[in-house]
Amino acid sequence: MSIRLGVPKEIEAGERRVALVPAIADRFVKLGVEIIMQRGAGVSSHYPDDAYQNVTLVDDAAAVYQQADLVLKVQPPNASEIEQMKDGAVVVGMMQPHRYPERVAKLRDHRILAFAMELVPRISRAQSMDVLSSQAAVAGYKAALLAANHASGFFPMLTTAAGTIRPAKVLVIGAGVAGLQAIATVKRLGAMVEGYDVRSATREQVESLGAKFVDTGVSAEGEGGYARELTDEEKAKQQEVLETHIIAADAVITTAAIPGRPSPKIIRKTIVEQMKPGAVVIDLAAEGGGNCEVTEPGKLIEHKGVVIYGPLNVPSELPIHASEMYSRNLLNFLTPMIVEGEFRPDFDDEVIADSTLTREGEIKHAPSRELVEGPAS
Repeated sequence: MSIRLGVPKEIEAGERRVALVPAIADRFVKLGVEIIMQRGAGVSSHYPDDAYQNVTLVDDAAAVYQQADLVLKVQPPNASEIEQMKDGAVVVGMMQPHRYPERVAKLRDHRILAFAMELVPRISRAQSMDVLSSQAAVAGYKAALLAANHASGFFPMLTTAAGTIRPAKVLVIGAGVAGLQAIATVKRLGAMVEGYDVRSATREQVESLGAKFVDTGVSAEGEGGYARELTDEEKAKQQEVLETHIIAADAVITTAAIPGRPSPKIIRKTIVEQMKPGAVVIDLAAEGGGNCEVTEPGKLIEHKGVVIYGPLNVPSELPIHASEMYSRNLLNFLTPMIVEGEFRPDFDDEVIADSTLTREGEIKHAPSRELVEGPAS
């Protein structure tokens, strides 16, 4: 019997993405999957209902949850959504277990098989499934546009009848996927770009995009492709060099986030107060509290003549391509588990096992289990 894949409309405020775009829905159908979708689920992403072929449309989310064996989500399902799922159903999406431990407990209690896409191991063969990278690329691109939009002057050098305008100086802090995309986009806009990351291995990547790498003498190579948190001594040394570049910048884009932990504070309030009047800070780490001490998550503020913006859920601001990339990540993740229309996951597979959050009434992800149930005795 073919598995029934369900896609409800996202209900989180401000969420415009959809977990399944029409082109990827067609790919699932070719795998022998039956698709049930809530009417209007793709509208906020500019995918109207009539763009979906060979899909059964239902009027509300309850109808999706009552029939679906496998549910695709962007935002973590809330308590109400989990309660509507069939016991033993499968849900795939970004679960944010560190932020919503009570939802993890509910998934466990309802014996839901939950796959958290942010837990996909960052290994070569799983790159096509990496939602963190795909959505970070969207965020980095948008951050560059936000910086240019809120800047008080041009980004490129312009030669005009009224004289020559010098190019803006932009500093991007954090050279992960978001930072590198921001660097590339800022460079295309014509600004002079500097890039910084505590991982010295990123120097080559930063320079390959035409940016100058800021070397502070501090390295913090971490596991799984992330930077580790710096010690107090390392932070002091980092700031000594980095702050001179922050003060000189016309725009600063920060992207330094640590999953499941508060974002490291890199730009002190006193440094913001020494920045140029009209300078701008775009803080992509706002969801974790921000890299700047002045950042107010979700708000655009001005402090001592400097504009600071800490946008939330940035990928949702480009919903067409963010949804397309996310949907393709899900397809690549699920395809090995779908055999002749049936769901047959191989839990001996590293990618599948590491991505499993809850299964058969147990929390499989150790940090989440400890958060919900406490340390093992």
